[in-house]
Amino acid sequence: MFTAELTFECYQDTTIDAVDNAITQLIDALRYNGQILGREFPTSMDDGIFITRVVCPEEESLHPKHHSKNVEKCLQALSEAGLLTPKVRLTGMDLHSDNTDPCQQPEWQVLYTHYLSTCSPLRCGEHLAPIPLYKLPTSEQDDHQDLLRWQVDWSSTDELQMHGTTLKQACSDALTDIQSPLNNTGWQLAKDIEQQTNIPTYYYLYHLADTTKQGELAQELTKKIARPCPNCGGEWQLEEALHGIFDFKCEPCRLLSNLPW
Repeated sequence: MFTAELTFECYQDTTIDAVDNAITQLIDALRYNGQILGREFPTSMDDGIFITRVVCPEEESLHPKHHSKNVEKCLQALSEAGLLTPKVRLTGMDLHSDNTDPCQQPEWQVLYTHYLSTCSPLRCGEHLAPIPLYKLPTSEQDDHQDLLRWQVDWSSTDELQMHGTTLKQACSDALTDIQSPLNNTGWQLAKDIEQQTNIPTYYYLYHLADTTKQGELAQELTKKIARPCPNCGGEWQLEEALHGIFDFKCEPCRLLSNLPW
């Protein structure tokens, strides 16, 4: 990942509200197109110049060739707010982000995220490295807003089940039940991506053992309990875990899962 600055200059008299709205609309469009990552984008102001700091998947993520129609529309709208097209300056590599997937076209991919992740939830199956969303065909909405909103829902639920108290059990159920609305949405998104890309796309189903049944938990951790695929009921346990995370893989159902940790 790379950090960058977008510098917006005023070319005519304008208002703070107009500038703020125009920049926000553009940043949202870039985010929903996968060209920038995260949810917080600090913007500083100094004598008619506005600088927004962002994180990008690749050095060329902000190149016009990756722009969606929504991004182009927001760029054109800047002039109505008295702003010029922003100047882009790369400031270096982000030391705290995952490296973007190097594959031109992965053999398979997986929809996978967690509460600490801010990068693309679509990952290469071979490297488990994030794939920039602007490399995917766009939906009818011309962006990947549905996918990113699902990621926010999943990450928020994961954080609550990890550190919460009041909603801990409800969140655990939402993450582990294949029939939960959260998993139904994510699984369908994975199916849609496979249809768009013609690349096998798996969905990660998080698994937690029932800690109230200590004997069952111990047996599952030592792989002594057969756990069938929750969708088709078939065998899906792997001899060795993929990437140290995925202990189960069902090819027909396009599902991955884990032993409890």
